Amino acid sequence: MKILKTIEELQDVRKNITSNVGFVPTMGALHDGHIALIKKARTENDIVIVSIFVNPTQFLPGEDLAAYPRRDEADKKICEMCKVDYLFMPEISTIYSKEEILLKAPNKSYILEGKARPGHFDGVLQVVLKLFGLTQPTNAYFGKKDAQQLALIAQMVKDFFLPINIVACDIVREFDGLALSSRNVYLNPTQRKDSLLISKSLYSAATLIAKDEKNINVIKERIYKVMETLDVEYVAIVYREFNELKEIEIGNTIILVVARFNNTRLLDNIWL
Repeated sequence: MKILKTIEELQDVRKNITSNVGFVPTMGALHDGHIALIKKARTENDIVIVSIFVNPTQFLPGEDLAAYPRRDEADKKICEMCKVDYLFMPEISTIYSKEEILLKAPNKSYILEGKARPGHFDGVLQVVLKLFGLTQPTNAYFGKKDAQQLALIAQMVKDFFLPINIVACDIVREFDGLALSSRNVYLNPTQRKDSLLISKSLYSAATLIAKDEKNINVIKERIYKVMETLDVEYVAIVYREFNELKEIEIGNTIILVVARFNNTRLLDNIWL
C-alpha cells in the first residue's frame, strides 16, 4: 500500500492506471462498516483507493469537528490488512483554497438531516466532487446508513454526467443490532444500552409492514412507542430518492430515525 499526501502524488498515480478503480471516501476512525466497504471494493475492482479526510465544510459551528475521532496509525493498518492499493490522506489546505467555487445542494438537502444541519450537505457534495475528480473511480462505495447523503451523491453524479457507478452497501451492525458509527464511542454504558431501542424500533416497524400494515401514521406511532424513553429528533418514511412519500412501496421506501444522546446524534434506517 502506498500513502499519498498531495494532489500531485495522487494525479501521478491515477494517470497511469488503466484498469477499474474502486474508491471508498472516509473520514477515518475506521470500523467494521468501513472495512465492509473496502472489502467489497477489493473484490470488484483491480485497484482500490481509500481516502481519509475529516472534511471541515460539512461541520456546523459548535459541532464535533475538533473532537471527531482520529486514529491515523490504526487506520493505516486496517487499510493494509484490507489490501488497499493507495491511501490518500491530504491536509485541509491541500483540498481547499482560500476562495472556493461553491456547490449548492438541491432543496431536498434541507429536510431531515439537512434541516437539523443546514448547509451540511453543501460541504459533503463539495468534498465528494473534489475527491471524485482526483480519483476518477469506476465504482464508489457508500454505506446505506447515511441514506440522505447517498441519495444526494447519486443525484450529483447523475446531474453532472459523471461516469461513476455509485455502490450502496448494507448497514453493518454490532452484535446487538446497533448500527456501526464512529460516534458510538461517545456513548456511556447507559446510553449504549438505551441506543438499542433505535434498531428495535425499526425492526418493529418492519414486522408491522410484513403483516401488510401500510398506514404511515400507524407505523410511525409504533416506532415512537418503542423509543418513547429516548430523545427522538425525527422519524421519517421516504422514497429512496427522498421524494415525498405517497404510500409505502416495497423496494422503494426507507424508514429513518435519529435520536440524541446529549450531544451525540445516532442515525439508523431500514430499506424496505
